[in-house]
Amino acid sequence: MKIKKFNKFAFVILALSGITLMAAAPSGVSKDAAATIQDDNKVVTVDKMIHDFGIITQSDGLQNATFVITNNTNEAILITNARPSCGCTASDWTKTPIEPGETGTVTANYNPKNQSGPFEKTITIYTNSTPDRITVRIKGVVQ
Repeated sequence: MKIKKFNKFAFVILALSGITLMAAAPSGVSKDAAATIQDDNKVVTVDKMIHDFGIITQSDGLQNATFVITNNTNEAILITNARPSCGCTASDWTKTPIEPGETGTVTANYNPKNQSGPFEKTITIYTNSTPDRITVRIKGVVQ
């Protein structure tokens, strides 16, 4: 009985020692190297994920929502496509390269004609960067 308790105690001590040694061991990547890896990551951001038109009517006509895309990378990026989820929404986007630190746009055009009630549509923005796709939403209520 005492041997089993001793074995359990010894096992716990050995396990904790191993964990402590692994945590203290160098990872093989210096802080400078990690910063370089992080700097090489491409990052594209969008100013908002949802545009709410609020309450609109069919007679209000075409409704436009613009999403601003920012290039936070060290090289030019492209918006390669902007695909709406349905036929009542069209999109247009910046077709030229977006330089580092600059912005481009994606515009979603919603047509409320022959629509009624609440709506929520998506536009998937495709880029040659990271992330390679971003999904934004437009929503509102047609009265």
